Amino acid sequence: MKAGIVGLPNVGKSTLFNCLSNAKAQSANFPFCTIEPNIGVVNVPDPRLEKLAKLVNPEKIIPATVEIVDIAGLVKGASKGEGLGNQFLANIRETDAIIHVLRCFNDDNIIHVEGSVDPFRDKETIDLELQLKDLEVVEKKLEKVTRITRTGNKEAVKEKDMLEKLKSSLEAANNVRSIKFNLNDREEYIKPLQLITDKPVLYVCNVDEQSAKDGNAYVKQVRAAIKEEQSDLLVLAVSIEADINELDSFEERRLFLNDLGLQEPGASKLIRSAYELLNQQTYFTAGKKEVRAWTIPIGFFAPQAAGVIHSDFKNGFIRAEVISYNDYDKFGSEIKVKEAGKMRIEGKDYVVQDGDVMHFRFNL
Repeated sequence: MKAGIVGLPNVGKSTLFNCLSNAKAQSANFPFCTIEPNIGVVNVPDPRLEKLAKLVNPEKIIPATVEIVDIAGLVKGASKGEGLGNQFLANIRETDAIIHVLRCFNDDNIIHVEGSVDPFRDKETIDLELQLKDLEVVEKKLEKVTRITRTGNKEAVKEKDMLEKLKSSLEAANNVRSIKFNLNDREEYIKPLQLITDKPVLYVCNVDEQSAKDGNAYVKQVRAAIKEEQSDLLVLAVSIEADINELDSFEERRLFLNDLGLQEPGASKLIRSAYELLNQQTYFTAGKKEVRAWTIPIGFFAPQAAGVIHSDFKNGFIRAEVISYNDYDKFGSEIKVKEAGKMRIEGKDYVVQDGDVMHFRFNL
């Protein structure tokens, strides 16, 4: 699963990417510093994994991960190929979710591609380019389906209605994710189009150090702009995150954060938010060889979760032995959980919950 970082040039995308991953993307004060997308596999911070590891004392600890893609800055006209726009938009299409970085700070030493700081305008610029690209896809599909409707195909007639609704909404500058469709229609007609503005989005307001804790007027502007979108917003001082990233010891980082009135690096919050944005959750396996966090989509049944480990686990699934994380933490070991009668035996219809500690029984 991939989350792509997007935004105008020079808003802090590559600096943010460097804070999130060990890969060092080029970062400089001029547009199009990034051309080819940089990709980093990032560990998802999870205190539950650390606690389980302390209780079990395994040989290995393996965290959940999410893939972050640093995509080059978009500009006006990107949907028509301006600024290598077609290439960059294709990179966004390959991601599963979008992290949209908006500049929410003043600094005369850092060039803004539009000449002034205005996150509302910047958001509209990016939105418009993504909407225009989606409109292009919808119009091509509509042209094809319209030809089929002339044969009297009833299914094509319904699809044509859906596409026309999409087209008029995009022409009215609406993102696809905000358009009301019933679940079946969205799955059947909208999802296969892989439209960019249908992807879930997290807005990241890149602020100065003074605004890292409480935000500023620019952040309020963005909150108002996304009120109807049902999207999340995160306030982050990317330059501060870069400074934290350079500190070697945990203690130095802790003291630095304390001075800023922060509990943890914003980058950690962002990684977790990206993970949730991708509709993912975690279950654990815990044994002496390893304690491991496994990533599954929310709503997975036990056999599907088992299949993430190995297809044999899914195909030969018999049952799952399940301990909630809270019970494992409370009683301190698998044996004590069993003694307390808190281990559950679950079958094929069990929907895995975030934080479950699981052991699968299977037979081939």
